[in-house]
Amino acid sequence: MKEIALHILDIAQNSLAAGASEIRISVEEDLIADRLRLCVEDNGKGMDAQTLQQVVDPFTTSRTTRSVGLGIPLLKAAAEASGGELRIESTPGCGTRLVVAFQHSHIDRMPLGDLPGTLLALVVPNPQVRWQFRYTVTLPGVGEAHSFTFDSDEIVRVLGDIPLSDPDVLAFLRAHLTEGIAALQAECK
Repeated sequence: MKEIALHILDIAQNSLAAGASEIRISVEEDLIADRLRLCVEDNGKGMDAQTLQQVVDPFTTSRTTRSVGLGIPLLKAAAEASGGELRIESTPGCGTRLVVAFQHSHIDRMPLGDLPGTLLALVVPNPQVRWQFRYTVTLPGVGEAHSFTFDSDEIVRVLGDIPLSDPDVLAFLRAHLTEGIAALQAECK
């Protein structure tokens, strides 16, 4: 995978497979500390200590469609190659928290990719899941962090019986996510 957004998609699909009903995704660009940090937290079934140790092994997967799981091992390698790290915490019955950090300015750091498209690909077919997304940028000279937040519960509550897959709703969601993220990304340039 060549983009962080694709890794988010992979990790969130793991959360869905673990039965999560709430998934929180945060992306933080801290230009003062020169860090890009991604965190995905869920309330799924979690992992025991043995599974947690094996999760970074590309030859261990819980999927039945293939015998290898490259997503997390590739993400870990990409983070370490760009001056970062990957940590996973999990408790059986409580959920999992994955945090990955990169040196923001590192030449080998993969780009963020299409965050709005990735979020739509997760939210629309899974309206039963509460999706919370937070994108934060901290800039030199400004000091305080600027954030964009998306919470699917608010959208679902307002829509009532209108499905997220309705073309007008899709257009609104895409515009809302794209504009919110793009406004903060423009500050980084």
